[in-house]
Order: sequence, then C-alpha cells, then structure tokens
Amino acid sequence: CEMRTRMWRVQGLKAGLQANDTSQLAALVQPLSGHYSLLAAAGKMPKTVVIDARAHMLGRLASVVAKQILSGYQIVVVRCEEISISGGLVRQKMKYERFLRKKHNTNPTRAGVWHYRAPSRIFWRTVRGMVPHKTPRGAAALERLKCFEGVPPPYDKVKRLVVPDALQVLRLQHGHRFCKLGQLAQSVGWKHQDAVAELEAKRKTKAAAFYQQKKQALALRAKAAAQVA
Repeated sequence: CEMRTRMWRVQGLKAGLQANDTSQLAALVQPLSGHYSLLAAAGKMPKTVVIDARAHMLGRLASVVAKQILSGYQIVVVRCEEISISGGLVRQKMKYERFLRKKHNTNPTRAGVWHYRAPSRIFWRTVRGMVPHKTPRGAAALERLKCFEGVPPPYDKVKRLVVPDALQVLRLQHGHRFCKLGQLAQSVGWKHQDAVAELEAKRKTKAAAFYQQKKQALALRAKAAAQVA
C-alpha cells in the first residue's frame, strides 16, 4: 500500500544521484500529504516544515520528528492538543499521575523532576526522550523543534503537512480506545484548553471566509480564461 509513504528519503543522494537531477529526486522525496509535495521548485527541501499534529499517534509522530530534526530539518508541530494516545483516558491519567509523583530525592523544589502539563511541552519531552539531548548534536536538534497548541501566526498562513506513518486512522487498531493529549493535559492541571479552543474557533472562521473568497476568485479567473480562449 502506497499509504506507507516514506518521509523525505534524501539518503538516496549518497547512492550517486546528483542534487540537480530533480526528476530522480522527486521519486525519492515523498509527499507528507496526498496533495502537497515537499519538493521545491529548485529541488531543495523547504527551510521550515509545519506539521499538523491532529489525529496523529503520539509516539509514532515523535519518532519521525526526532529523526528529522537530527537530520537537520526545522520542524514546527501545531495543534499538539489534538494528538491521539492509544488507551483510554482513565488509564492514561493513572499513568501520568504516577509520573507526577516521581521527584528528586534530596531537593525536589529546585532540582526537578519537571513535569509539564501543556500538550506542546508533553510532546516536546516525548521527542527529547528519543534524542541524545545531553550531547551538542542532540541539543542543537532540539533547538530546531517548535511545538504549539492551536495554530498561532504566522503558521496559520503556511501549508501544513501530515505524516502518514503516524496517522491514527492507519496505525490505531479499529475499535481500540484512545484519548486526546489535550484531554489528558487538562485532567492533570493544564488550564488553557478553553482559551485555545476559542482562538481556534476564530481562526477557522477566518480561514473559511478566506477560502470562499479564493474559490470565487478562481472561478472568475477560469471564466475569463474561457472567454479569451
């Protein structure tokens, strides 16, 4: 099945491909979604890749992101509160509460362990666990990762991609229980879910109005082109 799309297989360049051969490079660089290709006009990867994390599995998405930031790419992950976790909310809350009880033995108020409640920070820490973050290479890789709740500017006007290898519809067994990272975060102390939901509603309303104007403009352009022809 071609849905198991590989993410940016540029390692084929090491096998002897020339960087300016865009026809061969296009066969290697797979799109992250069915309607957008990462291959730029000049045959180069975009400087920053924005991933819409909605309906992605937490661990699988984190593993893909960890590999790409270690490869040198700038990754921005938005809508972290919509990430899916396999297992019901009650089970996941019990696991996270056990994690919250872990603390430093001698000086817990100053020496950690730091427990994040925001979905973006939970995802960031998941990626950190897959990166050698105590080495200069791993620390530099984490600097190339940004995570957000919702879709803040300027990423609301940027094409957002998905990772097919991490999509819930392809990876989670049918009928299996799951919960959203935002629900888990709210149950353990995150206090900004309502604010994020309000901002997202405003963004979606504005985006819908823009899309309608764009469709009207495209229809007028097509009509004009037909009259000229």
